[in-house]
Amino acid sequence: MGRVTDLAAFSALLTDEGQALLAALRDHTPAQELAVASRLRRDHPAELVTAAIGQARLRQRAVAKFGEQDAHRMYFTPGGVEQSTRRTVAEHRAARFARLGVRGVADLCSGVGGDAIALARAGIRVLAVDRDPLAAEAARANAEALGLAGLIEVRCADVTEVDTSPYDAVFVDPARRGGRGRIFDPEAYSPPLSWAIEAARKAPHAALKIAPGIPHEVIPDAAEAEWVSDHGDVKEAVLWFGTRPGTVTATLLPGPHTLTGRNLPDPAVRPVGRFLYEPDGAVIRAHLVAEVADELGGGLIDETIAYITADEARPTPYATAYEITDELPFNLKKLKALLRERDVGTLTVKKRGSAVEPEELRRKLKPKGPNSATVFLTRVAGAPAMLIGHPV
Repeated sequence: MGRVTDLAAFSALLTDEGQALLAALRDHTPAQELAVASRLRRDHPAELVTAAIGQARLRQRAVAKFGEQDAHRMYFTPGGVEQSTRRTVAEHRAARFARLGVRGVADLCSGVGGDAIALARAGIRVLAVDRDPLAAEAARANAEALGLAGLIEVRCADVTEVDTSPYDAVFVDPARRGGRGRIFDPEAYSPPLSWAIEAARKAPHAALKIAPGIPHEVIPDAAEAEWVSDHGDVKEAVLWFGTRPGTVTATLLPGPHTLTGRNLPDPAVRPVGRFLYEPDGAVIRAHLVAEVADELGGGLIDETIAYITADEARPTPYATAYEITDELPFNLKKLKALLRERDVGTLTVKKRGSAVEPEELRRKLKPKGPNSATVFLTRVAGAPAMLIGHPV
């Protein structure tokens, strides 16, 4: 479908007939789709039914990011669902802008407007810019549908040609996917990271969304780098300008719980104690394992592995604690015998520094019984090892 046809189909969804179709399709399942489409085509144009079914499908996918209530009122493009920021993460960023006293944000590469919505709900005026006409139309419809049109101006334009000077902050979320999938080189982002950094330097405050795996050495000295996770999943890294240059933080949602780097040396390697701590992914990406080890009075089990060990259990939001019952050299037969002896039928397999695939291991072990256990396939002081335990 050409872009003009896409826009025409999208506009048709905003009519009374399109709205009625979307309401009728809200709770349909993929298994019913063929029968539902055939029934609806008796009374509605085939193109409109196809567009409504496609939009209903996107809304169902978007529930995981935007929640039931917003997702079923909003409009999406296929790329828009995938590239949108999860609502909890967007709300955290909007709250940070609000605390900085920001009143207006130029949201560049705004997509279907997920971040613009969070900013507007925080009371911030937003200029949402995207060069994709369909994404811009969806963003405009979303601002209208959620009652935020008074705070969100949508513009279809090339972000590199937009004057951001009337706004006291800039937010840039460059495209990090191309025709061949995820892009790892920041200069291959669209627009490139170097352009985004220059745009950020021109504003009193700015936030640039980047891939969590970005090498620390490419982070500018003038930026604060924040890694954000939601319910344990690392969602993004953000470069903040006009905040705390050179600071590194890990923020865990819900909470938020924010850990700030203190430039600590790497923790010492020590024997496995009674407890093993698995740091949150944002902590690991931000290189703040030393800060968590210091908080826990612990050390590393191996200099290359991000597992912390300690002799006592201390509560921390930054790591999950496990009580370790056994430490064995890697040996499949011994592990099988131990699990059989303890009637372990529910087995959680975690690995770090091991080539063994958890699913393959579970198939070979065939665990049976009423009890549960967690096995860590890892290295202890350089040697392959198995640690068995359970969550605290």
